Amino acid sequence: MEASPTNVTRRRLRYMQPDTKLCHSAGKSIYQEQTTAMKRPDYRTLQALDAVIRERGFERAAQKLCITQSAVSQRIKQLENMFGQPLLVRTVPPRPTEQGQKLLALLRQVELLEEEWLGDEQTGSTPLLLSLAVNADSLATWLLPALAPVLADSPIRLNLQVEDETRTQERLRRGEVVGAVSIQHQALPSCLVDKLGALDYLFVSSKPFAEKYFPNGVTRSALLKAPVVAFDHLDDMHQAFLQQNFDLPPGSVPCHIVNSSEAFVQLARQGTTCCMIPHLQIEKELASGELIDLTPGLFQRRMLYWHRFAPESRMMRKVTDALLDYGHKVLRQD
Repeated sequence: MEASPTNVTRRRLRYMQPDTKLCHSAGKSIYQEQTTAMKRPDYRTLQALDAVIRERGFERAAQKLCITQSAVSQRIKQLENMFGQPLLVRTVPPRPTEQGQKLLALLRQVELLEEEWLGDEQTGSTPLLLSLAVNADSLATWLLPALAPVLADSPIRLNLQVEDETRTQERLRRGEVVGAVSIQHQALPSCLVDKLGALDYLFVSSKPFAEKYFPNGVTRSALLKAPVVAFDHLDDMHQAFLQQNFDLPPGSVPCHIVNSSEAFVQLARQGTTCCMIPHLQIEKELASGELIDLTPGLFQRRMLYWHRFAPESRMMRKVTDALLDYGHKVLRQD
């Protein structure tokens, strides 16, 4: 018998009530934190909060929800009155407070549990949206092949948010995503974590670049003139490598800023720069001699971990299995 929209909505709202069985044994569950003192936010008010953050403002959130901007403001105010504190910092764009982050994390869990518990009733509906925080180098190498079986067999839509691997876990903490590839090995409260494996980064360039800048080998003085490239202003991998191995302080070498892992390879191939690139990404170029390892035996290793909310839904379990299976095959495990 097909469930009516009213029944489905009632079941959704029941998810907002406390259920100690959902608590992860590693720490106090978000469900417990949010429902202390019997505070039960209405599902649509949480959606309004989420829309304001996702759409980066009240006007676009109203358009997304097909309601007026005033109605969005009223729903946010209703939530804030319920919890007795601000849930949004009214900046441009708005950002959630710490309490707002917890509520958004709760919403992500509810959405995944809906997929798990109401899956049969949602047959034929819009594919489930999975927001994941991933680092650019994983996206450029192993991540998409890992997810290929899930994408082929499951009705999901991916929202891959690219962030440095040192900061992806923060997106999970803020409730912006349901899973994250991170270098952090410690799980957040009410989350699970598994080791994926490591990417080894080599310091490489083209042969003509090496002949121009390092005719007598890679030395400290030669490096001061050789341009490198970073993903953004917070990307310090090359700085850490040069400081550790050549005693060069941060900011001492000329550096391009390019927000693309693929562009790193192109810049190195065309002889524009030397840079740190995952070995997995340039196996063919190294084998052919198009790129060379400037410092054989010296590299940077980044161990990666897969974080996600607990409990896992059926769909997230598929994603987890796919990532762990493929990651354990292609990433360094020692």
